[in-house]
Amino acid sequence: MAALRTAYSDGADAILDAALARAEAEGWSALRLREVAGDMGITPADIRMHFREKNDLADAWLARADAAMLAAPPKGFADLPPPERIHLMVMRWLDALAPHRTVTREMFSEKLWPFHPHHYVPMVPWLSRTVQWLREAALLDGQGRRKQVEEIGLTALFTATLAVWCRDPSKDQERTRAWLAGRLARADRLMARLRPMLRYSFAQGGSKPGR
Repeated sequence: MAALRTAYSDGADAILDAALARAEAEGWSALRLREVAGDMGITPADIRMHFREKNDLADAWLARADAAMLAAPPKGFADLPPPERIHLMVMRWLDALAPHRTVTREMFSEKLWPFHPHHYVPMVPWLSRTVQWLREAALLDGQGRRKQVEEIGLTALFTATLAVWCRDPSKDQERTRAWLAGRLARADRLMARLRPMLRYSFAQGGSKPGR
């Protein structure tokens, strides 16, 4: 591939943008940081000042999605029911990654490669942090047993939605949006049935009914 000469500076954001541009052309697994440096007219040492390894670039890309999700919500957001707030925030996160969906999918595949435990082990705390920020963004304030149920449910929902999104070629991610809306509606019905038990549990200091 011919060098993709750009007018990028040597800042971290510019390095990430250059890496994404090359990955779109060649694939994430084929990306070499020395070639990104050549595209930008800098040295690998300049990249090393911002990113220790290629996986750090993937982390920076996902951090952009976090920032998009945590930006100021639209007017009237707090008045929406919880499923709509969750839907909006999850899709904000995914929409931020949509310009490079295929590359993002390849990033996750590389992170989860069995012989890279230094990449996939940190995915556990990353997922936990992402879910906690999702709860903050969606204004979910459950406590006690209800908080635990929210965290477990959101973790399962987020990872499943991400898997659907990775394989979604539809325009504006319509398939993912519809899938997520359906799962949230189902979860809302389940929570409605569990809510009396959760209120009782919280009132009893987390003990199970009947104890």
